[in-house]
Formats: sequence, structure tokens, C-alpha cells
Amino acid sequence: MSQLKYRTADVDGFKVFYREAGSPGAPKLLLLHGFPSAGHMFRDLFPLLADKFHIVAPDLPGFGQSDMPARDKFAYTFDNIASVIDRFTEVIGFDRYAVYVFDYGAPTGFRLALKHPERITAIISQNGNAYEEGLSDGWTPIKAYWQDPSPANRDALRAFLTPDTTRWQYTHGTTNAEAVSPDGQNLDNYYMARPGAHDVQLDLFGDYKSNVALYPAFQNYFRAHQPPFLAVWGKNDPFFLPPGAEAFKRDNPRAVVRFFDTGHFALETHAAEIAQAIREFLSR
Repeated sequence: MSQLKYRTADVDGFKVFYREAGSPGAPKLLLLHGFPSAGHMFRDLFPLLADKFHIVAPDLPGFGQSDMPARDKFAYTFDNIASVIDRFTEVIGFDRYAVYVFDYGAPTGFRLALKHPERITAIISQNGNAYEEGLSDGWTPIKAYWQDPSPANRDALRAFLTPDTTRWQYTHGTTNAEAVSPDGQNLDNYYMARPGAHDVQLDLFGDYKSNVALYPAFQNYFRAHQPPFLAVWGKNDPFFLPPGAEAFKRDNPRAVVRFFDTGHFALETHAAEIAQAIREFLSR
């Protein structure tokens, strides 16, 4: 593997931290992480793909080592996150790329595809949802906050931000919790403990309704542009259900859907299998 580099890009004054590996002349692959993680969630994927791809994994605004400005300086919405990452790709010269999307990375990456369909060479969705049938009952308290953004409904969501819940997200649905490294989840909890981080995440819980509102637009993009599409899905995900993965084939009949016997953070247990699926898919 080419040496993994840890870099920071100045995106119009916004600091975006990112990991990078692979030859600049190789096909480009953008990795977009989800909640409550950062680019470190791809640590096991990099060495399995960097011989073939030029890979970049940014920390989204407010996550990891990227800037987390105060909420009165930066509105934490998915539109704004996508705008920063869109400019980030331009700053680092990612003009055409495949995108790997997970969780929050999905509405971010799908927004990039809507805005610049000509830049997207392929999409890999790992538990990155774009269909209402993919939303489990675990979204019920968040949906209640969408309907009534009261302080009580907002405070009820703080249960999602505890270290125990992070641990649960990593281990639920796996066949052997002892096989899941504590490293990623502990780093997530470290970042989550920063002053102001909880309110940033509560803002994003509230704004997630904007992603659901865009589902029809995302689906129209899949129908109109038919991008090469691979879904690699932890089938025991408590938040994003297998029907959400199968639904991609409704709008993009050539989509390939593969399920793995694991949970939300599928790379924690199945990085080798997912990397192999990506290599086979993108080498067609």
C-alpha cells in the first residue's frame, strides 16, 4: 500500500481534515463517513484498496478533526455539510470520482451527485439510505422531533449521544461483539465529548428530515443517470433496513446489492469482504 497521509485542506477558510492514500493517477474514490464517526472508520479499508485507487476520506464538518465552528457561525445542516465537501473535492482536485457513502455520508454524497452528476463515476452505498422503507422504528424519537422540535423532544435524543449507545451501534447485529475493536468507538466518544458537540449532533438529527424530503430527488437521479451502483449492507442494521438496500434496484435495475451478516458499522467486521466486492465491482 502507498503511504497513508494525514492532511488538512483549506476550504474557503474551513479546515477539512482528511486521510489520503494511493497514486494520484489512479481512479479516484471518495469515502464519506457517518454518525458518530469520522474518516478513521475507513482505517481497515485503506490498505485493501490503495493499490488500485486514489482514496480520500475527509472528516465531515463538525466531526473528527475537521473544524467544528460554533453554531452561531455555521448552521449544521446537511445542505451546508454537502456544500463544504463539494468545495473540498474541488480544492483537492477530485474532478471525477466514485463515492462510498455510509449513514450521514449518503445524503452528503447524493447531494453531490445531484449537483454534479457528470463527476460521479460510481456509487458504493454501505448502509446509506435513500428510501423511506429503509428507515426502521429506531427513527421514531427523531421523527417526533421533526414533527415537534420542542426542548423535551430534543432532550429525548440525547440518549443517542452516550458512550453506551455508541458501543451499541458498533456491536448490535454482529455475530461476535468481541470481534469488534473498541478503538473506533472510543475515538468517536472522545470527539463527542467536546464542548458543544452534542448540540451540533442534535441540530443534525433535526435536519435529517431534509434528507427524507430529498429522497424523491435522489431516486430520480438514480433513474435518470443510472450510475454504476453497489450496495454493501449490514443486514442487521438497527437503523437502515434491508428493504432500503433492495429499493435501489427499483430505480436502477443494474444496481448490485450484497448483504453481510453484521450490523451498522459493517467495516468493523467485514472490511475484507466489502473491499473485495468493491474491487470486483469497479473493475468491470
